[in-house]
Amino acid sequence: MVAAAAMTISALLIGPTTALAAAPAPAPAATPPATSSTASPATAPTTGATTPTRARSTTIAAPPKRRPTGSAPCGGKLTYGKVETCASIVGAQENAWTFTTTVDSDTLLARLNSVSGSGVGARVTDRDGGFTCHVGAYLNECRLGPAGTYTLTVTTTYGTGEGSYTLSVESMRTPSECDTLPEPFFSFASAGVSGTLPAGLAARCFKFDQPTGTRLHLADPSGTGDVQASILDGRYEPLGCPIRYTTECTLTEPGPYRLFLHESYGNEAAYTLRMPRLSQAVGCPTVPLAPFGDPGAAVGQGSVAAPEEVACHSLTTDAAGAVVVRFNRYQDQYLSWGVYDATGQRICDEYSSARHCFLPAAGTYILLVQNRNDVGNAVDYQVAVTALHRIDGCVPATGTSWETAALVVHQTSPVQTNCQPFHAEAGDRIITYTAPDRYNEAAAWLVDADGTVLCTEWSEQDGCVVPATGTYRVVSYLANWDDDSTDLTYKMQVRRLSDAVGCPTVTPGAYGTGPAGGLGGIRCRTLDVATAGTYRLHAVGDDNYERYGRVYDQAGLRVCGTGRCEIPAAGRYTLVLGDRGTGEVIDNDVRHAVALLPWAPSNCTPVSDNGWRDAPHRGTFPAAGQVNCLQLASPAGSRIVQSQPGDTTFDASPEITIVDATGEYLCDYSSLRQYTCELTGEAPFHAVLTGPEGSPVSAYTMAFSRVDGPPACAVLPRGDTGATATTGADRFVACWSVPADEHAARESFTWTRTSGTGDARLSVIDSRGIRYCGPTGHAVERTVTCTLPAGPVTVLLESDAVDATYRLTHRDAATPTS
Repeated sequence: MVAAAAMTISALLIGPTTALAAAPAPAPAATPPATSSTASPATAPTTGATTPTRARSTTIAAPPKRRPTGSAPCGGKLTYGKVETCASIVGAQENAWTFTTTVDSDTLLARLNSVSGSGVGARVTDRDGGFTCHVGAYLNECRLGPAGTYTLTVTTTYGTGEGSYTLSVESMRTPSECDTLPEPFFSFASAGVSGTLPAGLAARCFKFDQPTGTRLHLADPSGTGDVQASILDGRYEPLGCPIRYTTECTLTEPGPYRLFLHESYGNEAAYTLRMPRLSQAVGCPTVPLAPFGDPGAAVGQGSVAAPEEVACHSLTTDAAGAVVVRFNRYQDQYLSWGVYDATGQRICDEYSSARHCFLPAAGTYILLVQNRNDVGNAVDYQVAVTALHRIDGCVPATGTSWETAALVVHQTSPVQTNCQPFHAEAGDRIITYTAPDRYNEAAAWLVDADGTVLCTEWSEQDGCVVPATGTYRVVSYLANWDDDSTDLTYKMQVRRLSDAVGCPTVTPGAYGTGPAGGLGGIRCRTLDVATAGTYRLHAVGDDNYERYGRVYDQAGLRVCGTGRCEIPAAGRYTLVLGDRGTGEVIDNDVRHAVALLPWAPSNCTPVSDNGWRDAPHRGTFPAAGQVNCLQLASPAGSRIVQSQPGDTTFDASPEITIVDATGEYLCDYSSLRQYTCELTGEAPFHAVLTGPEGSPVSAYTMAFSRVDGPPACAVLPRGDTGATATTGADRFVACWSVPADEHAARESFTWTRTSGTGDARLSVIDSRGIRYCGPTGHAVERTVTCTLPAGPVTVLLESDAVDATYRLTHRDAATPTS
């Protein structure tokens, strides 16, 4: 039925020489009311919705009284604009109705609705009996020939059964009546024209005149999409302006204009016709241009009560330029808006011009606001429009040095726009950081002295290069505003990335010593590098948590990030801390430490790879940000593990990375403690250590053991005797070997603490350095069964660094215990 209705609309727009073919009969129509009703001004406008699901009227007319068999058929004279009802048409009966047109080439609008029983159809013939058109369900458009009398003959669809129907016709050129839409109707302040279309009515005519080229805003007359029309020009030709859903229309041909309003299914329907004029619009309250900062009284207010309903505001600018249109974000979620010039052409909207709208000339413009709330709730809103070429309300200028304290920006209105001037030289690369003090979203961008928006295209580089020397401004605002808000604040930093000034200087340091300068404020550092190369850049806060950042050259172009940094040439570079882009402000009272070190470690403390036998290594981090390194004794191709006391706390567990002589990564804590680490690449190899997060000052104890090749540890006897290990502060790793012929494919190992305190865990590693069993969980005593490869294996028992003794035994897992 929707498709059939669409076909009818098409026919009404195109105006065929013959009527549409009969379509499937619609649902039974409501009981026909009086044959006409007079349109009257509405007390309140009714606007349309986005394309809805069309629903027919559920009101079913009572079946007409049954005409006795053999009674005279319906028929007679048809009067334009009147609904005729036939209570019964039976079998092969033909109901002949006549109508007269007084003009040549008239167009007949005909509606034949089947009310009950068998479906019906009709044909129109001229005075000589010549076929003119078919009449089916929905609204039909039939192009007539010479003036005169025509016959419309109704039959049942298949010539059988019995049904009832309503019939209505209207003349397009000489309608029964055609209400005039006066000039005030086209104001945005007009409530429109309201009325009711009776059930079964073909169409209702309205006429109006406007200058050619006028642009109208068309709204859904019924709110359901079922009442529709098309605007016809002075030649009765459609203009391609369907009146059904919310849209816009230009009167491209001369008038006077007519439209024939009808209900798609012939149901009774209330309507409100509204067509405010977008070109040379009237009835829109003025919203004055607001200053920067709190807009005060320069705020427009309005309400859009239903989906697709519109409101408008008039705004005037004294010069071409960009403006900021501000709605509160919560309200903006349910609104769409556009700005129109005096001809009714859309200049910009919220999607194409989210931050600013460029007005091409001085003059008056219309801001159109539309309700997009699908659930049908009214939206009350405030709006402010601020011209970017004006400077009233801007705060005093700020500097671009990095040592300048962050600015605190106040927002006391939901539609406020702020302005922060600064001076820059031609070619400066400027970056702006903004961060709300509580959950919100801050927007900020740069404009020049004329209000021209800069750097509108996306770039891989950070910041914005200004084209000339002069005063520039940061335009910013907070997007969200709660009802209980009175004064929201956000911080802002306006900084120069190129030739940055105000940053403390850092030079390359050495492993095992604290960062030069220690902890200090200001979010940037000048890196003074005498030699190109690869550097390790380690930055932490005063809590020793790692802080990420970016490094820029003197032109303000990005070079690298923290961690591994390739410095292309000797010179000065700028490190800026912050890993959330321009949405993070790090003020001068936030302290940091920055270590700049050669990527390949040097002058590192040597450590044994017989940690099960030799004393462990002990080290400290006396300051936040320090990086230590250890030189490992094992050669290339070997495998190592790292051990630390089982009772070690997080504060005593540094981050550890194993690298080769060139500083290339090999493995980390996970491999060293859970698997084994293979030393590949160029020797010597190093362990690079950084302090645990949250502990600026800490100490640690660790040991390394080489585990590949023939086991170097004492043999662990098989059987119940086993071996005993003594542990303490300097002895928390015990090692044994099990020869190939002393273990089965599945072997059970048992350890038991025989004195002291603490607990231990166990690992079994083959001669290639592959960990086959463990590390197990820590326990005072435990038996574990391992599947072992052929060949000798190494057994490591790692304990707490406390005085204790443990007995360790092993046996074939298939051998029953005694």
